[in-house]
Amino acid sequence: MSNMSSTPNTLSTPSTPNTLSTPSAPKVLVTGGRGAVARGLSSLLAAHGVPHRLASREPDTPGTVHCDLTDPATFPEALAGVRSVFLYAEAAAIDAFVKEAVGAGVEHVVLLSSSSVLAPDAADSPLAASHLAVERALLASPLRTTLLRPGSFASNALGWAWAMKSGHPVHLPYPGAYSDPVHEADLAEAAFAVLTEPSLGGRAYTLTGPRTLTFAAQLALLGEAVGHPIPFEPVSREQWKSEVDGYIPGPYAEALLDFWSASDGLPVDLTDDLERLTGRAPRTFETWSADHADAFRS
Repeated sequence: MSNMSSTPNTLSTPSTPNTLSTPSAPKVLVTGGRGAVARGLSSLLAAHGVPHRLASREPDTPGTVHCDLTDPATFPEALAGVRSVFLYAEAAAIDAFVKEAVGAGVEHVVLLSSSSVLAPDAADSPLAASHLAVERALLASPLRTTLLRPGSFASNALGWAWAMKSGHPVHLPYPGAYSDPVHEADLAEAAFAVLTEPSLGGRAYTLTGPRTLTFAAQLALLGEAVGHPIPFEPVSREQWKSEVDGYIPGPYAEALLDFWSASDGLPVDLTDDLERLTGRAPRTFETWSADHADAFRS
């Protein structure tokens, strides 16, 4: 039950910063074990002595359990003995997951959702629908739920790596579109905070990076990190869609284009939720670029 209200999943605005102290904690299940956020969270839990279990649809490291969020048959083993869950937003079997979690005695779920759920058309958007469906299923359950809603992952820039390493200009349908790139390490720290500090749970947090940047500005900063300018070329919507065909499904590509079009020339609103959770300012895109520069070098 939430400590904020007699209603289990009442969400409110954060007011207490976290010091990343680790009280005695029950076992935590970390899903999405091959993802950067889950790996970062697992490392933090291990470093602070918090018992946890890493789970993945395709376990590739010793000790990682099989948990495919689309396959309810994998849920019982993954959830056995667990009291808190870090959950990726896969909607395919969320009702079965909630039922199994409740039966296993899970008390708290921290969902890596998306700020896209805040859009008026979220239920009809390929970018938001899955996240929104998982949010609704959790909030309708007796599970105490904390929602982490990041904006744009800084790691989205990895999609430019192939062009950069092959010497081609990066193709941008909307070079002036703004985003709020957030470092995956900050998301891991935010998840760690709400999993280990009870007063922070049962709320919704919108997590952004410290600056709002255009795609062109991000490429300029990446260029500084790798040591040379990165050329880009504006392209039409149709040309970009044809280039990503086979990698990004058509409806999802169209939704991305609409999102970028809506933010073309319009800076994104930023929040201080990350700083309030972690006790420090979010990492900059310059930091992310330096951390991942090798991924862009040929």
